[in-house]
Amino acid sequence: MALHRVAVLCAALAFAVATSASAQAPRPLTLQQALQRALNANPRVPTAERDVGMSEGRRQQAGMMPNPTVSFEIDNALAAGRGAETTLQLSQLVELAGKRDARVAAALADYDVARHQQAAVRLEILSDVAAAFVIVLAGQQRVQLLDRQIASLERLTPLMQRRVDAGASSPADVTRTQVAIGLARVDRERAKTAMAAARRDLAAQMATTAPDFGSVSGEFGRVAPPPAFSSIVDSIDRNPQLLRWTAVRAQRDAQLLAARLKSVPDLQAGIGWRHYADTNTNGVRIGVAIPIPVWDRNQGAIREAQEAALKTESERAANRLTLIAVVGRAYDTLSGALQEIDLLRRVVIPDARRTFETIENGHGQGRFTVLEMLDAYRAVTDAQLREQDALQSFHVSVATIEGLTGSPLSLAGGRPR
Repeated sequence: MALHRVAVLCAALAFAVATSASAQAPRPLTLQQALQRALNANPRVPTAERDVGMSEGRRQQAGMMPNPTVSFEIDNALAAGRGAETTLQLSQLVELAGKRDARVAAALADYDVARHQQAAVRLEILSDVAAAFVIVLAGQQRVQLLDRQIASLERLTPLMQRRVDAGASSPADVTRTQVAIGLARVDRERAKTAMAAARRDLAAQMATTAPDFGSVSGEFGRVAPPPAFSSIVDSIDRNPQLLRWTAVRAQRDAQLLAARLKSVPDLQAGIGWRHYADTNTNGVRIGVAIPIPVWDRNQGAIREAQEAALKTESERAANRLTLIAVVGRAYDTLSGALQEIDLLRRVVIPDARRTFETIENGHGQGRFTVLEMLDAYRAVTDAQLREQDALQSFHVSVATIEGLTGSPLSLAGGRPR
């Protein structure tokens, strides 16, 4: 009975330890979680929001009327034999020719530019996070692949040693196997270093100084052909970077109108009360002032605004060509990676595995050397590592294209690994 209680107690203790360990172990980070964390914490998001708020303030200020002016004057205050004349006057600048409306229109367009820029920043963050996530996921897969390679080679070492002890193989066969294990470990350490750097980059995108997540999880092996490049180019026009040029043109047109209207003189109107001390009487003073546009008709500012408005289309066209070039490079990389993956999966990896199996079976019969078997196994691993590199290129290119088109890339089906 005592032994039964001890067994139950040990089982309960083991379950509690396992439960505690699983509770403390961080859950794998998904792409959706990484994207949401970046949008919540990346400082570029509130920076873009503040830019929108600043433009809203400029829009509000543009609609304000000029403040009135109050003045107080005393004439003949120290003149002998004359009474002082006291004047209290209220003046107001009256803007003519719709100048305030032009300012408001320019400010409204500036607000639209800020909103499009905010959307562009969010897209860029999402694209950067997705690319960083893929690189971390690819690093994990690479380390796991090298771990399996090392484990397989380590299982091979005792077999080699027994063959040496039996006189069926040379001691050099054991040394060759150990060298292969050492090289695989070097590759694994290099892969771990690269993955650590990638994890740090992903953490930086989520505004943390160090990775606070465990592994990442996602469908790394699934690939599919992309749509036609022409349809992707058509999607580029929906990118906020290009949409903002419509607002930029409206802003510059309004600024041009405001520059032209500035040459129209504004009216300064005033009304005041004047007291004459000599006669102890009061009077009303009415004044109107208007500048004469003889020398300054705002010619330089009008010319500047005209040039700014005229260059908008060329700037948009240059921006669009740049986006197309970047998308084109990503599309070519994606297509090349897809062909490489297809060739590796259909031909190279199956052939390499069959070759290794043939040599491994023949080695036991003395038909192949250890060096040939290690070379065949290395060929299998190299082909799998190339597949990992191609998958990383494919998914990073997808993230780049989606970030520039502003919409998910519609892939035709999908071929999981």
